Amino acid sequence: MTKSQDFTTMMQDMMGAFPVDMSAFQNAFKTQAAFGEKLSKVALEAAEKSTEISSKWAMDTIAKMSAAAKAKPEAADYSKAVGDFATSAAELAAENFAAYAEVAKKVQMETVELMLAAGKDVSEEAAAAMKKATTEVTNVAKKATAAAK
Repeated sequence: MTKSQDFTTMMQDMMGAFPVDMSAFQNAFKTQAAFGEKLSKVALEAAEKSTEISSKWAMDTIAKMSAAAKAKPEAADYSKAVGDFATSAAELAAENFAAYAEVAKKVQMETVELMLAAGKDVSEEAAAAMKKATTEVTNVAKKATAAAK
């Protein structure tokens, strides 16, 4: 009777000849974690700045409103106070919308910079990993060829 060939041993030997470099995966994870940290920092700074703008806007509005709410000696003074409040509220809105736009512009610029840097890092890491893998496969193939002779 013919003995069947043990493919398990052959597969183990073949897989052992092509080792997987786990450092590439670890480096990719570290790079991704660093990218996530930087992107989170940008978002959190934007949220903090937006909160500061909102808080200042509310405080300014309350201060203007308290001036408008004071008792006036003449009835005409109330309409003037309301008009002054409306004018100052419009000015505050314009200032604060401009401040929000600056925050958004900064976030956009920083995000684009991060994306470009991340793309460059990934490309460099991929090229290095491919070069290393090619070298290892070439060496294993040379060894296999030499052993076959």
